Amino acid sequence: MTSPSAGAAARGEGAPAAGDSRSAQLAGALEAVEARISAACAVAGRHRTGVTLVVVTKTYPAADVARLAALGVRDVGENREQEGSAKHAECAGLPLAWHFIGQLQTNKARAVARWADLVHSVDRPALVGALDRGAARAARVLDCLLQVSLDGDPARGGVPVPQLPALAEAVAAAPALRLRGVMAVAPLGRPPAPSFRTLADVAARLRTAHPGANWVSAGMSGDLEVAVGAGATHVRVGSGLLGNRRAGR
Repeated sequence: MTSPSAGAAARGEGAPAAGDSRSAQLAGALEAVEARISAACAVAGRHRTGVTLVVVTKTYPAADVARLAALGVRDVGENREQEGSAKHAECAGLPLAWHFIGQLQTNKARAVARWADLVHSVDRPALVGALDRGAARAARVLDCLLQVSLDGDPARGGVPVPQLPALAEAVAAAPALRLRGVMAVAPLGRPPAPSFRTLADVAARLRTAHPGANWVSAGMSGDLEVAVGAGATHVRVGSGLLGNRRAGR
């Protein structure tokens, strides 16, 4: 069932009411996150337009997505196919780009390819084939980032660096996919800066073979400044903007 706020915005009937306390809360949080990104860009000598804020809306209702769109957010991220697909449908008509940011099962890939605009977590050849078939069936071209493993932990996903060139070639050769760059999550329990520098080096080597693959998705609520300093073009912020999620989500 479409939530009232999301449905109204999708039909062009306007944003949630100006007195909506949740909208005010999100506006304040968005302003704070934008200030952090701008400050990090200034320190790094970068222009603010070079960094895309992806607001991670997983576990939050479509009404919050509509509120964010009304506040000027244009990129939202989901990590579960069923939830992302449902919100995409509820928010049809809003000027949003949809990012799939979580680990993706091969049997869910075709479904994701129907609604996502950018998949951040491509990490194996089987997933490349499934996404390509799904995008082709939907008659669209799907942007892809290669998730790089920075800690070798298979539970967190990602392709080992030595296997990255072959995976990049597979995506580049897929007719319905477009190779855009790399993504990584900082290892747990370690300072993020060395890992993000490693990712920057990996990204630079990838661009040598694939000049158009110049996007780097790195950094979340707690380490976005470090990621921007290391050259991230996309930062993924959830709890730092929308608030803490319920335990187990």
